[in-house]
Amino acid sequence: MDRLIYTAMTGAKHLLEQQTTNAHNLANATTTGFKAQLDSFRAVPVISEGLPTRAFVVDATVGTDFSTGVLQHTGRDLDVAVQGKGWLVVQGEDGTEKMTRHGSLKISENGILQTQNGLQVVGEGGPITIPPEVTIAIAKDGTISTIPMGTKPNAVQTIGRLKLVNPPESNLVRGDDGLFKTKDGVIPDADAAVTVTHGSLEGSNVNVVDSMVTMINLARQFEMQMKLLSNAESNETKASQILTLG
Repeated sequence: MDRLIYTAMTGAKHLLEQQTTNAHNLANATTTGFKAQLDSFRAVPVISEGLPTRAFVVDATVGTDFSTGVLQHTGRDLDVAVQGKGWLVVQGEDGTEKMTRHGSLKISENGILQTQNGLQVVGEGGPITIPPEVTIAIAKDGTISTIPMGTKPNAVQTIGRLKLVNPPESNLVRGDDGLFKTKDGVIPDADAAVTVTHGSLEGSNVNVVDSMVTMINLARQFEMQMKLLSNAESNETKASQILTLG
């Protein structure tokens, strides 16, 4: 009887974890640059003195869907979207370089180029400082140029270049802060092949319809596991009654 109980219990436990991941994806369906999380499960047989008739479910890895989201044109000077493969480098709260696809930027009160949540954008030469009262233009290769207001358009000054990288996706891991870093801790070098689109943002790659269907399927699978536990309890009760009559 315990075989059925533990098998159903582990299945229900990991179904709840998968439901949590799916709900997290749905909650970020409108988050700029968000990459959907993927759960991967595998069956592990239980090795005992008897026959290997039982198998437990184990959460093997939590992966990431790196497909590109839909580009949304905003027309804002400080919005950039990475085209194709690649990442924008920012400085995390712990001071290390991390990667993101969220290209909605702002200028701090000190003139430092930052993300909307206050993280410094890393340039190829360090932090990028924007002078006051200028018009900003970001080229396809990430070069940032400014034109002082009230001057001729040909008075262009280059002040820096975004650090754009493209490490192997197999070497990337998502941190608790939602930013990505390399598994080996090696800071990737700038990749000249990575380009950006000025005045646009990349939307989330979460498919809302697929996520809703997945949520319904997971709920049904969880209900099936609960029915197995209920059947195990019913069988145990009837077995106890038979033993009592005997």
